[in-house]
Amino acid sequence: MNILVTGAAGFIGFHLIQKLSALGYTVTGIDNINDYYDINLKYARLNKSGIQHESIQYGRKISSTALCGYTFIKLDLADRENIHNLFSEEQFDYVCSLAAQAGVRYSLENPNTYIDSNITGFLNILEACRFNHIKHLVYASSSSVYGLNEKTPFSISDTVDHPISLYAATKRSNELMAHVYSHLFNIPATGLRFFTVYGPWGRPDMAYYKFANAIIENKPIDIYNNGNMLRDFTYIDDIIEGIIAAISHIPQKINGTPPLALFNLGNNKPEKLLYFIEVLEKSLGMKANRNYLGMQPGDVIITMADIDTTRLELGWEPKTSITEGLQYFADWFFEYHKLFNHSQY
Repeated sequence: MNILVTGAAGFIGFHLIQKLSALGYTVTGIDNINDYYDINLKYARLNKSGIQHESIQYGRKISSTALCGYTFIKLDLADRENIHNLFSEEQFDYVCSLAAQAGVRYSLENPNTYIDSNITGFLNILEACRFNHIKHLVYASSSSVYGLNEKTPFSISDTVDHPISLYAATKRSNELMAHVYSHLFNIPATGLRFFTVYGPWGRPDMAYYKFANAIIENKPIDIYNNGNMLRDFTYIDDIIEGIIAAISHIPQKINGTPPLALFNLGNNKPEKLLYFIEVLEKSLGMKANRNYLGMQPGDVIITMADIDTTRLELGWEPKTSITEGLQYFADWFFEYHKLFNHSQY
């Protein structure tokens, strides 16, 4: 089984490739290694996957020294010609499209980046799938698409016409684009709405990672909406199990409907941000200096995933508690940053 994973140097892509390789897939990973956040972390992930930093050149194929059947290529999704050439040469069976410009607040500052990556880049993936007989396209959506929805938990049957950030709008656009290509060209496509993914090797722009950095450096942490927010924090290993289940669950064309599917991948148990911070403090063994602030543009009060359909069709269930997940993160955080846990708790 030959699979392409975009966003290979990213948080979720890195973990997915580890798992796919262990399962015996032949994996090609691509990533443009942009500088949205610290590229040293991206290179460290690649190094952990057996891809040496000094060997990376744009467009060059590099075979992993650590993972069986894994090849990495530095490539930008907006590079239409090279994307199409890659698909033609490799003849992928499956595509897992995780690459995207992430971040809600960053979309307020750099909107063009989101169009280039999340719209143009995803269109290039769809076009390549169209002309290369892909068995199944699995792509990353986001809980952000629920926007101003007030009903909880968020269900895939909910109307999602009120995004409140450009990032959310691009993710909803991806779902609509996939619908069109599935309808017109019979491409089996599954969208996965991720809910606040956290864990080792995570993104430094995410709140829990920024909190950890600030706590260790004895700097104040900014807590928006005075901490009165609820988030469906979902541990990375659970997310990966959900993606794996989705890849093999290929949607079918039934009674003229296109071969499409959408699933929520969330913990189905939202936690108060303040409780999350308390658990993180205990995991790090240090107290935080807290700076309470108001609500930020683009933020929502609550995210909570309805996963009934995911349970039924994918047989998926999140297993990792916040206490376990944040301890795993803290252990990795100290190791990666070469820090020692001097408990001040």
